[in-house]
Amino acid sequence: MRVVDLFSNGILARKASSIIYRFLFAFFPLIVLAGVGRSQAVPQKNSPTGKPQVDPYTIKVSVEMVVLSATVRNHKGTPVSGLDKDDFQVYEDGVRQEIKYFSHEDIPVTVGLVVDNSGSMAPKLTEVIAAALAFARSSNPQDQMFVVNFNEHVSFALPHDTPFTDQQESLKVALSRINADGRTALYDAVVAALEHLKAGNRDKRVLVVVSDGADNASKHTLAQVLDMAGRSNAIVYTLGLFDPDDPDKNPGVLKRIAQATGGEAFLPESLGEVVPICQRIAHDIRNQYTIAYVPTNGKLDGTFRAIQIKAGATGRGRLFVRTRPGYNAPLKTQLNAAGQGGHP
Repeated sequence: MRVVDLFSNGILARKASSIIYRFLFAFFPLIVLAGVGRSQAVPQKNSPTGKPQVDPYTIKVSVEMVVLSATVRNHKGTPVSGLDKDDFQVYEDGVRQEIKYFSHEDIPVTVGLVVDNSGSMAPKLTEVIAAALAFARSSNPQDQMFVVNFNEHVSFALPHDTPFTDQQESLKVALSRINADGRTALYDAVVAALEHLKAGNRDKRVLVVVSDGADNASKHTLAQVLDMAGRSNAIVYTLGLFDPDDPDKNPGVLKRIAQATGGEAFLPESLGEVVPICQRIAHDIRNQYTIAYVPTNGKLDGTFRAIQIKAGATGRGRLFVRTRPGYNAPLKTQLNAAGQGGHP
């Protein structure tokens, strides 16, 4: 039986769907798969946090599928849970698509906290550190996290032999190393964090970027960051902290980076809002819907495909769905490389 049939019949066990979810996101936005076969569980190498990973399923390649994370809110901005597959409609370039896989589970995430420690952030660091720890406490206990600090230089705050951690104390130590000074290389920091996410082994990948949006020291450009973020499987949330008279503040940059990935930009008016916002982001991540479909447009032409998801259910009022705005279709050469093991 093909994997899409298993999805449609809803007979995959929770554990199986989690494993499949991990595979789908590893090859976002387009992947290829055909059958799922049960095999004996084989212990894998230990994760960076020291926990062994076991994968009792094998997945074979054959059918293209687009995988999306979707956040649903009502008119009050409150997250909406309890929706079913039939409550959603997915459109690609205006053409309705058939949903092949649907899930609403709290699954572990690889999370990067990207923290601006340039000179302009010095008065805000106490609240930023408190917010990051509040985010960690509100997250799934199995999330694996890392910290990227940046001014004109970009560095990873965890020890060199610890690429990720699920321990709040380790995270606290990493965040305490922030010493605000210097200029701002925001774009370089986001690129470094997106690259580091690829080493994670959790089911979803997320960045939380805390900055004033200014950049005066990066080697990369905003266009390069937007392209990389849009092609990644990551969801980026941005948190802008600005001084009213800061001439370098750039909230538009933070909005564009978040929008490119289906994330959200937050621009609080006071530092007192920072902790609740980080708790909201953690709650948002844990309550997203996962939706996958096989595109009706099978052309391998590398073009951008716009995506829209609509949701509606009796008694729920007007619902608003946030997801990434689209994806670039693969080229035939890319799929050939993937089939030969050349895809990352």
